Formats: sequence, structure tokens, C-alpha cells
Amino acid sequence: MGRPRAFDEDRAVETAAELFALRGYEGTSVDDLVTGLGVHRGSLYKVFGSKRGLYLAALRRHLDQEVLPLAAALGTADGLAELLVQAAAGFDGGPAGGLLLSAAVERAGSDPEVGALVAEGLAALDTALARAAGPAAGESAGPGGAEMLAATVLGLRLRARAGVGGPSAASLLAFAGRFGGTGAAGGAEPTG
Repeated sequence: MGRPRAFDEDRAVETAAELFALRGYEGTSVDDLVTGLGVHRGSLYKVFGSKRGLYLAALRRHLDQEVLPLAAALGTADGLAELLVQAAAGFDGGPAGGLLLSAAVERAGSDPEVGALVAEGLAALDTALARAAGPAAGESAGPGGAEMLAATVLGLRLRARAGVGGPSAASLLAFAGRFGGTGAAGGAEPTG
């Protein structure tokens, strides 16, 4: 019988997600992970198999804890305008904010498992936008309208991650109004 695990696996995955979000996969060394997680190298490999195994666990956790719940909550937004404001403010956020975008850029094209997780997160955003946009907005935006709106949200999130200013909430509301958005469109300021 082996010794019991001396660390909290869920907490280790959470901390790893934050490190990967901050530094990227390539920019986070195993030594960074060992130091940041406060675990021995052998324990890390025994539990996760490799740095990649820990990365996949961290990305899965980020999807389950941050990305997918927010995408589901976006379905309750009061119209497309509110949805865009909420999505631009929080999609791929949380303690490991930006991990999905980072994974999309850095690893999805070369790692099929990462690509599948990224696709799952992006599909959830597309679905939330399509549901909120409805037929009128979809027709206004044309074929692939939800995907175009998702690309706008992701671009705004990327700009925020880079520290480059983005449009104001009022500008987002005006933009959403072009697609037949309802709710807060028409010049009203969003709450929050």
C-alpha cells in the first residue's frame, strides 16, 4: 500500500490552470509547476503523467468551472445586446482567464486533444449566441452569424488580455443593435 497523496489534486489543477493562463504552455516549465504547486516532481508525474497531462486537466477544469457555466448563463441574457456585453466582459474569464484563448492559439493546431477541448468551449459560446440572437439576428448577420458574433467576443477578450482597450459597453450595445439585438439596445446603458 502506497503513501496517501500529500497534496490536493483539484487545487493543484486549479493553480496549474492559472500558471498556464499567465505564461502559456511553452512558457511554463515543469520547475515552474513544481514550485507553483508546491509538489515534488515525482508526485506531479505520478498523478498527471506529464506536463501535457496536467495541462489537459487544467484546461478541462477551466472549461467545466468557468467557460461552460458562463456560456450556459449567457442563455439567460435579456437579448443580444446584453449577451454581447456579458460575454465580452467574462467569457474565458475567472482565475485562469484567457486559458481557452491561449490554448486555441498555442496548442489547438498541433494537439488534437487540446483542439477538441477548445472546440467544445467555442461551440458553447456559438450556441449561446445563436440561442440569444434568434432568427432575426441570425438573418441580419447572415450565414454563420453566431460564429461572427463569437469571433467579435473572442477578439474583445484577446484585446483585454493584451491590455489593449476595447469598445465601451455602449458601443457594444450599438453594435448588437445592428443585428436586430433586443433588450438593452437602443441606447440604454447596461447595468453592472
